[in-house]
Amino acid sequence: MKIQTFDSDCNKDKFTCGEDLLDRYLKLQASQDIKKKLATCTVMVDEKNNVIGYYTLSSNSVDKDSMPEELSKKFPPSYSALPCVLLGRLAIDNSAKGKGYGEILLFDALFKCLTLSKDLGILCIIVDPLNDQAIEFYKKYGFIYLPTSGKMMISIKTIERLAK
Repeated sequence: MKIQTFDSDCNKDKFTCGEDLLDRYLKLQASQDIKKKLATCTVMVDEKNNVIGYYTLSSNSVDKDSMPEELSKKFPPSYSALPCVLLGRLAIDNSAKGKGYGEILLFDALFKCLTLSKDLGILCIIVDPLNDQAIEFYKKYGFIYLPTSGKMMISIKTIERLAK
């Protein structure tokens, strides 16, 4: 297995994860988003360059008032939106589920954001889980639920602790 930036050499046609929204994104929209600089797409490929998993990252902001009070009160009132990275999609092909690849891709994304945070203001990583299964997956790694938005977040400080 190899993790790399998504490009035209990657075979995405057979990818299916069980979520039509995620399947269609990889097959029909990822290339366009990359070209337009709306998101990056990182893939895990097998020895035949078949995509077996992917994630996307893009810049974003999170409404300070949607964060838990113990976090939001640390920021000046003039900051209504706080800088973050959106982990927009994370998916594993059905043929590769249960092998830990989701965790590997998640950690790759988190550590990429941690590295980036040394040169760019990033408070946290935000995800927008599709279902209860996704919520449980992210909870295992320290993401907290933001009830007013339905999103989840993990702070850069938490990622720093995970990296040690």
